[in-house]
Amino acid sequence: MERSTRAAESTARDSGPTRPGEEISAYNSVAQLQTDIWWSLSDAARRLAIPDLDPAERTEATAAVDRNLADIEVLTHYYSHPGRQVAETLRGLASEPAYAELSRTAAQIGRGLLADVPDATAAVAQDGTGTVADRRPRFDVLVVADLSETEEAKVHRDLRASRRREDPFVYGVVAVSNFVDAMVAILVNPWIQAVVARPDFHTHSDFDLTLLDRLLPPVGPPDLDRLTAADRARALAHRIRRERPELDLYLVEQASIEQLATQIGDEFDSVFLQQEDVLDLHLTILRGVGRRYRTPFYSALLEYARKPSGVFHALPVSRGNSVVRSPWIHDMCDFYGLNIFLAETSATAGGLDSLLEPHGPIKEAQDLAARAFGARRTYFVTNGTSTANKIVTQSLVAPGDVVLVDRNCHKSHHYAQVLAGSHVSYLDSYAIDEFSMYGAIPLSDIKRTLLTYRREGRLDQVALVSLTNCTFDGVVYDVERVMAECLAIKPDLVFLWDEAWFAFARFHPVYRRRTAMAAAARLAERFGTAEYRAEYERHVQRMRGMADDDLVREPLLPDPDKVRIRAYATQSTHKTLTSLRQGSMIHVHDEEFGWRNEEAFHEAYMTHTSTSPNYQVLASLDVGRRQVELEGFELVSRQVELAMTLRDRIAGHPLLAKYFRVLGSSELIPDEYRRRGGDCPLHAGPVAMEEAWNTDEFVLDPCRLTIEISATGIDGDTFKHAQLMDRWGIQINKTTRNTVLAMTNIGTPRTAAAHLLRALLGIAVELEAETGQLTPEKKRAFDLRVDALTHDHPPLPDFSRFHDTFRADPAGAAGDGDMRKAYYMAYREELCEFVSPGEARRRVEAGQPVVSAIFVTPYPPGFPILVPGQEFSEDILDFMDALDTKEIHGFDPECGYRVFVRSALVGAGDGGGTPAGTGEGGGPAAGKR
Repeated sequence: MERSTRAAESTARDSGPTRPGEEISAYNSVAQLQTDIWWSLSDAARRLAIPDLDPAERTEATAAVDRNLADIEVLTHYYSHPGRQVAETLRGLASEPAYAELSRTAAQIGRGLLADVPDATAAVAQDGTGTVADRRPRFDVLVVADLSETEEAKVHRDLRASRRREDPFVYGVVAVSNFVDAMVAILVNPWIQAVVARPDFHTHSDFDLTLLDRLLPPVGPPDLDRLTAADRARALAHRIRRERPELDLYLVEQASIEQLATQIGDEFDSVFLQQEDVLDLHLTILRGVGRRYRTPFYSALLEYARKPSGVFHALPVSRGNSVVRSPWIHDMCDFYGLNIFLAETSATAGGLDSLLEPHGPIKEAQDLAARAFGARRTYFVTNGTSTANKIVTQSLVAPGDVVLVDRNCHKSHHYAQVLAGSHVSYLDSYAIDEFSMYGAIPLSDIKRTLLTYRREGRLDQVALVSLTNCTFDGVVYDVERVMAECLAIKPDLVFLWDEAWFAFARFHPVYRRRTAMAAAARLAERFGTAEYRAEYERHVQRMRGMADDDLVREPLLPDPDKVRIRAYATQSTHKTLTSLRQGSMIHVHDEEFGWRNEEAFHEAYMTHTSTSPNYQVLASLDVGRRQVELEGFELVSRQVELAMTLRDRIAGHPLLAKYFRVLGSSELIPDEYRRRGGDCPLHAGPVAMEEAWNTDEFVLDPCRLTIEISATGIDGDTFKHAQLMDRWGIQINKTTRNTVLAMTNIGTPRTAAAHLLRALLGIAVELEAETGQLTPEKKRAFDLRVDALTHDHPPLPDFSRFHDTFRADPAGAAGDGDMRKAYYMAYREELCEFVSPGEARRRVEAGQPVVSAIFVTPYPPGFPILVPGQEFSEDILDFMDALDTKEIHGFDPECGYRVFVRSALVGAGDGGGTPAGTGEGGGPAAGKR
């Protein structure tokens, strides 16, 4: 963070408390800090209004008022409300007679900020009955220019004079004179929706920004004042696009706008002549926000619902006809409301478009979503990301293609490989045995696998790499690095990134760089530069003759003449953004999509998409996109702030910390994958978090709160159901033997966070009371339970191997297997048998192959420990024997494991050749079930 020459005047503020007992480092966002400053000011002024206040307390309160007013003068510079005039008014109230009024005003503003609106004072408008509240959406416009006080007043006056009652939105103006203040403004003020820049702005701020040092990344560039007007404007545009790409950018100049338009016009959305175009600028600002506000399909559905119509087609519930007049089910209409039925139709006429062949509002909605999420194309999916994964896989993979798959991915990927008929090469994540969970797949392992295929002459068979980002437990890849280094080995490799739990990441500047679409765009831009070409030539010379074992450890660069960026991301919009259940999206950044995959993608989409999609789901995807384009930055920032606050509160409360621990990077990511090493950077604040996200191979999403509960003596499943859900009404998704996973999202209110803390504290208080009254015998039993949860962890097994029957090259080191062959062989009862765990162990110890015929998936960890065609190992049996989970799919407690009989396996009973009872391709014979 840049510091001005005035920084020395308030150095103490950097290390000193902003209120008794709390330091700046405890804050997780500017919004949190700002709210606290207003309340601190109100409280200090209230105390000063007490006539007989102790002199020492008066001195302390006066210092607090001065300190908070100085901070407010900095912060209000970046908001239209409370703006600079409010700060000046408050400074005028800081005297003996007005302390009570200062306290009331500060408290009122603080309450307004908590309401999360740009203006705490209600705007008004006129209608036929008089004054009414103005319900139009409000936002801020940032003006970046070296304005005198007179010019700034004129800007405010001119733009205000351009307003009309029929305008769909209302906005305030924030004016700054330099690059640094502009960047601070867009990072601290989430209500900014448009930036108007005049190229005469300066580089450095006149403010002391020490207050924000630990809350914002460095924003100061090299000195821009020596650059031309065009280059200064370009630098500003590039940085704003990087931090908040959703904002509209407009360039205003006093002269030579034709020249600027040709030089840098493509960096801005419009160019204006300052003296002439105030009304046009005003209308353009509204139109720009309106462009993001548009919801083509949702609006078409609303229009359809308002039309009278006669239904002579399907859907008796359409228009509510089968519900409203029924004496038996009319309560369904009472519960859901009539609109949901008015919007139900099976027709694609009337402006509603077809999801399978979109040409109207659905296509427009998908195009808007592509722009919002940084994709070249986006497709809506109404039956979940499980289906989205199958669509992408089927479009890219032909039978016999090799696919590198994250072994602990969602089950839809495993089934997608069965459907596609690929040869699967499973990649193992690093294990976190202490908490019975897996992390992510080290890049070195992915590279080693690709190099193995290259060494064996089979690299051309590798079609796809499928990875989960972020993992269910919050481990996030460096997506750009993974793609770049893999493309250095295979330049046309395709990537499927399962971002089911990561749709929100696009709308936060720290998260964004680790998303598939952002990384693909950056790589495409980087590979096309002369600087990269020169870097690659040096790289080739340095790597010449290097062995594969060394290449695994070295950063690799792809050939710019051969590389193709082909990335797909599937997202469960309904999981982390606003959408009805099963609303998902597929985002595409594929440089070869149009000529190489579009037709296959369309066929796969037709295969898996219903001809009767849910229009309410489609409409919610359209509206959810509108929301994140206009307020995603604010909502995700608040989500992160709330998660970090929960972490701080649990760690900082003695009783909570005794029984609960929120795991951080140091527990969930080994040191070798973190350049910082040491303790979790999350507790050091947002700046330290961003540093880790810029450098580390893996990082942790702070919104995933993995709470270790070993000290309670209660296992995760019991804690989830008996404590959180049944007693406190708190819903969580995932548990392990000794952890529960809570997560914040854009809809998590503060009251819910407070309720979680209250529940944990209530449980801790009860445990404290109960353990204090235990007899020595029961205390020993309790300690044994705690010790078992803390230390007795069954080691998580790696993928063993596919049996030779199902391997493409039994003698090769690559080890990929034809899972579809095994899957369909299991349809034949005569090829399968059940074996008990004991019998399975006896055979394995005797060196006899035991091969699973089906998927075996314990919950937790929630992914297949065994897949069709995979051999049992002692590690797998040890893990399964040690499990105390109640839910294991694919394992029958009475019969045991379903495995292939020996005669069905090549080289294990029939002398080799095709397994008995199957066709040449290993599929079932005629008459399969």
